[in-house]
Amino acid sequence: MYSQAFPGPSMDIRGKFSPETILGIRRKEREMTATTKISSFLWFDNQAEEAANFYVSIFPNSAITNITKIPAGPAEGNPIVEFQMDGQKFTAIDGGPIFEFTPAISLVVSCNSQEEIDYFSDKLSQGGGRQDMCGWVHDKFGVSWQVQPAPEITRELMERAPKAVMEAMLSMTKIDIALLRQAAGST
Repeated sequence: MYSQAFPGPSMDIRGKFSPETILGIRRKEREMTATTKISSFLWFDNQAEEAANFYVSIFPNSAITNITKIPAGPAEGNPIVEFQMDGQKFTAIDGGPIFEFTPAISLVVSCNSQEEIDYFSDKLSQGGGRQDMCGWVHDKFGVSWQVQPAPEITRELMERAPKAVMEAMLSMTKIDIALLRQAAGST
């Protein structure tokens, strides 16, 4: 499983590498052996690769990691695209027009600032998508997103004035943190 460049935990690498190199090797070792039990799978009619490229262009720490073809069945030859958005694993498939996206499932983007909310709302809705109430965005592929303040921001405001903050949020399309703070009675 491990090559000489990335020794396993049982190998003694002291004396062969600097402490910084050892830390880098151990970090790479953890990355190589870490697995995520849950990831997201997105079924497209015929836009999987286009959608994956769109998403990785928006989010930092994102990349297409693999593209293969469906080996058999009605969608034989269509792409299966593995990608990461901000380090989170996703798979997109061109499975045909059997299923459609609905807002019953959405992807949440937690934002630490108004600039992030503005950026992600605008980017995700470009090219035919739309912004909807309470920070929801429906992208041009039909995927629903919630572009929201980070949970700690929302919690703090909701603790101060839950009803006023919720009413303010329900009146918004793109979330405005300053207006939520105003509703909570803070600046």
